[in-house]
Amino acid sequence: MTDTVTLPAGPLRLVDLSQRLGNATRAFEPNPHEIEYIDHRTAATLTGAYGIEPELWVDGEAWAVERVTLSTHSGTHVDAPYHYASTTAGRPARTIDDVPLRWCLGPGVVLDFTHKQAGEGIEAGEVEHALELIGHDLQPLDIVLIRTDVSLQFETAGYDRRHSGLRLSATEWLVDHGVRLIGIDAWGLDRPLGVMADEARAGDRDQLWESHFLGRRKEYCQIEKLVNLSQLPPSGFLVSALPIRLADASAAWSRVVAMVPEGDA
Repeated sequence: MTDTVTLPAGPLRLVDLSQRLGNATRAFEPNPHEIEYIDHRTAATLTGAYGIEPELWVDGEAWAVERVTLSTHSGTHVDAPYHYASTTAGRPARTIDDVPLRWCLGPGVVLDFTHKQAGEGIEAGEVEHALELIGHDLQPLDIVLIRTDVSLQFETAGYDRRHSGLRLSATEWLVDHGVRLIGIDAWGLDRPLGVMADEARAGDRDQLWESHFLGRRKEYCQIEKLVNLSQLPPSGFLVSALPIRLADASAAWSRVVAMVPEGDA
């Protein structure tokens, strides 16, 4: 695979595809987080460890700083193959610091599944049909973004149970066509956990977390909790989803951005 990326010619419009993470949603987030804000005046009282007395600060203000406690799967993040299992096809699974950067920067494609209802699955045939509708010939290392518009509900309790998700057939079809990064504007790429759990209790255990578990056999990554996919054209833009380089981690946060040639819808 090549390590080069061709940028569209001309000026680019930048679209932020990353969730704004704050304390307002902490109470109902499945992966709870907490941000402690230390303002300038409070910080001035804490700088004795650096040998700086509070009275030395002009106007009594030092630097603002925050302490954050969160999961690597909080907010907009990239899942590494290690998230799905300890091995991929019998080899040690890549952690996020080993994921190739080339997987995380490339041409973007938006597939619109806003017509799907909460808990419904998206099959391979539907992915092929969505590509036909936008006239896109899928290429290896395209970054495929699944639009559900559930991101509009991210600040509402229970949003993690309101999305449709990729079935195994759809995810495997994409990976078999050379896609290494699939994103979704919902809590997870699979259908909601409650839906899959009910089907597992009814006897179909194979479908439980089926798209994630494809990563046990075939290597790929996911972006979860994207936003603003409605602001993108179906194709013809670039996506940057470079994850923070956390040692040996299953995922890391990413400021995901789309670069759209100016003038495109």
